[in-house]
Amino acid sequence: MPAAATDPRTSRTRSWWGWGYADAHPDDAECAALGALLPGTLARPLPIPRIADLPIGRPDATPPSSLAHLVTADPQARAAHAMGKAYRDVMRALRGRPGRIPDLVAHPTGDQDVADLLDWAGEHGVAVIPFGGGSSVVGGVEYRGDTHPAVLSLDLTAMDRVLEIDATSRSARIQAGALGPVLEDQLRPHGLTLRHFPQSFEFSTLGGWLATRAGGHYATVHTHIDDFVQSLRVITPAGANDSWRLPASGAGPSPDRLFLGSEGTLGVITEAWMRVQERPRHKASASVTFADFHRALDAVRAIAQSDLAPANCRLLDPGEALLSGASHDGSTVLVLGFESATTPVDNRLTAAVDLARAHGGRGETPAADRDAPADAAVSAWRSAFLRMPYQRDGLARMGAVVETFETAATWERIPGLIDAVRTEVGAAAAKATGHPATINCRLTHVYPDGAAPYFTVALAGRPGDEVEVWDDIKAAATDVLHRHRATITHHHAVGRDHRPGYDLQRPEPFALALRAAKNALDPHHVLNPGVLLD
Repeated sequence: MPAAATDPRTSRTRSWWGWGYADAHPDDAECAALGALLPGTLARPLPIPRIADLPIGRPDATPPSSLAHLVTADPQARAAHAMGKAYRDVMRALRGRPGRIPDLVAHPTGDQDVADLLDWAGEHGVAVIPFGGGSSVVGGVEYRGDTHPAVLSLDLTAMDRVLEIDATSRSARIQAGALGPVLEDQLRPHGLTLRHFPQSFEFSTLGGWLATRAGGHYATVHTHIDDFVQSLRVITPAGANDSWRLPASGAGPSPDRLFLGSEGTLGVITEAWMRVQERPRHKASASVTFADFHRALDAVRAIAQSDLAPANCRLLDPGEALLSGASHDGSTVLVLGFESATTPVDNRLTAAVDLARAHGGRGETPAADRDAPADAAVSAWRSAFLRMPYQRDGLARMGAVVETFETAATWERIPGLIDAVRTEVGAAAAKATGHPATINCRLTHVYPDGAAPYFTVALAGRPGDEVEVWDDIKAAATDVLHRHRATITHHHAVGRDHRPGYDLQRPEPFALALRAAKNALDPHHVLNPGVLLD
């Protein structure tokens, strides 16, 4: 399904230029109200861009007749596959500067189609950009450069079936093009779930999650898609790579690990055996407020180092709590949630709230009934979480610059890292625009040895230069993360936007090995050029 097509499950149209569904975007009045929160934004919102205004010419490549039924040069499909959904992408679309638009979009229906398309592209030097749902926020699904004569976007969403379920081993063989809801709809009749729910769940695919080592909604234990992988099937220009289905193995370096996080540079993931779970029947949630953010960090660390394993353990700083409606009095808010398919979770939630109270938190004992009314702060946060990407696009239409980035570091570095981001990235943003920046932070995932802070930077931009300002902020953030030994990305992948930070982070011997793998598996260097390595 092209990213701008009608979703057959909902009859809603996907936006080609912005996040999600076209009918969910803020209208002009809501955009203006959002812009009023940031002094210096535009007087009126930028118009919604039109595909008809884009410089879409004739394609510079023609596939053979044997592949013609898989490929389209339709302008709408090409525009919808030109970029991901980062702020940088949205603003380029609004300003009419989308960059290199793919010449063709292919929709393979099986492994042989993928192999044939890769053979043709390699023979003719056509760049191939694997494309799932197109929700990348790091420049992972676009072509940058001019070294290839043509660009093919390889959309996997026609390969979207759950092919087999092994109830005994509680696993499922799933095609990589399955969007989150499509996948879950096929597992639900069996009482099963993959239990991986990123914010992009509606608009991203299993293959995209695997290729980017995506993080899900759950804050502890199984935080990344890696944890659910039993085996992978990958089509490379050098042949098909199938790993064995195993619960665990110590047989050398893992073949799956080579392709997890490879972002389409080594091959195209076409299916995977995934560990699935029984659907949860017991749930409970609560919120705890803190007057002091650093004491709240201590509370979260205590919970992460316990054996309680909450499904949700989101810490919102005062700005994030205000933005989501979870708090209006300057408090830091901890959102806690537990779930289980087999046993009640109320005692675990009570124990977590007690740990938070021991570190200065204020919270009521949660109700011991999964059908009890939801905690108001939890409900507010959940609604705001799903709405945030749409509001970002509304702010972009007002000429605001909105940068989000996430990272992870060990606990002893977390307080200094967060303080440095607020100070140094805030100063860089103000210097670039002359406007003060709002910088909010939340912890999205927590571990016994560290946490994943997620930052949002918002301020009025320089009209017409918003992308350049975004680049300046990204460079400042990358520098802070590197100096604090924090990863360039915890769950958004490297893409093209994070390449400078990734090049600094990875050891050089590993880079040599990765280049060797690239040369062996993609000898014509047509797969997602510029991602991970040159």
